[in-house]
Amino acid sequence: MTTRIPPKEITGLYGAVVKKFSARMFGQVPESLGVMWHHVPVLKASMRFGQQLQKWDECDEGLKSFAHMAVASLVGCSWCLDFNYFMANNHGLDVERAREIPRWRESEVFTPLEREVLEYAEAMSQTPPTVTDELVESLSEQLGSAGLVELTSVIGYANLTTRSNVALGIESEGFAAACGLKPMAERAAVRSSA
Repeated sequence: MTTRIPPKEITGLYGAVVKKFSARMFGQVPESLGVMWHHVPVLKASMRFGQQLQKWDECDEGLKSFAHMAVASLVGCSWCLDFNYFMANNHGLDVERAREIPRWRESEVFTPLEREVLEYAEAMSQTPPTVTDELVESLSEQLGSAGLVELTSVIGYANLTTRSNVALGIESEGFAAACGLKPMAERAAVRSSA
């Protein structure tokens, strides 16, 4: 992996904790942590928010995972696709469907609700966003207001992480391959720029 900012050595007491946690979780210390180590308060804030949103439970975990992967696929963040595919496996989610996210429009494995969630994730990620009243109304009816607010916040966070990784040149580190998952499906065609 060649990042646009070279990774910095992860040092200090907090660095030791981060490396130990990362090695236990991933089997390695991701090189991307070294990039983010240039600004530890940013790293801490991002990790803290990521951990907090994993505790939310108003929206189905699988839907949130699929939404994050849809954003990553649209934006082109191979790190987020790889990581979320790996995490879907670790959380017991349906990895056969997860691997189809890059080609969700052509795939026949998704339910109507999942398709709406994927469409919403992409619509939120367009510049400018292309979210419609009809889509919000439909999702609100199916997920409830709290569930839709949660899903929306997860998609917003996904845009923060995916766009930051792409801008910094942070790419896949092979988490999914290391645990024997099949490669992700290829995206059929880019519909519009994100």
